[in-house]
Amino acid sequence: MIGLVSRLNALGPYASASSSIVASQLKTLVVLPSQAAERVVADAARERLTAAALRQLLPRAAAIAASSSPSATSSVRFAHTDVSVPDYSAYRRSNVQDSTKSSKDSYDSRKAFTYLVSGAAAVASLYVAKAAVVKCVATLSASADVMAMAKIEVKLNNIGEGQNVTLKWRGKPLFIRHRTAEEVNVEQKVNLADLRHPEHDNERAKKPEWLIVLGVCTHLGCVPIPNMGEYNGYYCPCHGSHYDNSGRIRKGPAPLNLEVPYYEFLDEDTVVVG
Repeated sequence: MIGLVSRLNALGPYASASSSIVASQLKTLVVLPSQAAERVVADAARERLTAAALRQLLPRAAAIAASSSPSATSSVRFAHTDVSVPDYSAYRRSNVQDSTKSSKDSYDSRKAFTYLVSGAAAVASLYVAKAAVVKCVATLSASADVMAMAKIEVKLNNIGEGQNVTLKWRGKPLFIRHRTAEEVNVEQKVNLADLRHPEHDNERAKKPEWLIVLGVCTHLGCVPIPNMGEYNGYYCPCHGSHYDNSGRIRKGPAPLNLEVPYYEFLDEDTVVVG
């Protein structure tokens, strides 16, 4: 019996409802400073930008899947009744302010306005194109000094009968010959069938006594010598072409007669060439 009680005394602390605790008699060697408890702050809500974060916003009531077939739609649109329609009244013309009306009612007026604007733009474009073309072509025209010499006025009373005068016109020699009555009579009787370049004397001289031709040989552009040659007209020393007193080719390699420029008589003693 005594042995049983001694065994139960060892189990006494576990069987009792309370126990006594005796402080330890040992002293600490190192004193640790007391630290205040750190305050834990929760992270602020962050903007969801990644796919994983956005996936968490999806409803979890049912699995979401996409399907596509001839009899099923591939997308679902959620309708909203609070969408505000922009007001385009400031950009609309007065006859199309009401967006609920059919466009056929204002078709004629809109078409007329469109044609008017298109026509005005076309006219303005043509005017600008014309000005550009005229300016480009004007750069190819003769200079002012050349245009100043385009016409020359010659006093004929200073040229005696039977005399030939050489002038410069547009950079070329100009022959003015005061023919005698005998020379005129001879040239007008020439048979046109004998000429290489048939032209009657009346076609080359507006007044019979005055012959005005360019002093440029029609062969290779040399300057003929007046009062020379077999016909006492003009002779080209380069290749031996002979012209008569009407400037017509009579002998030599030249194919054509001397050129007659445009001229007109202002009066009996004044002629303007050009």
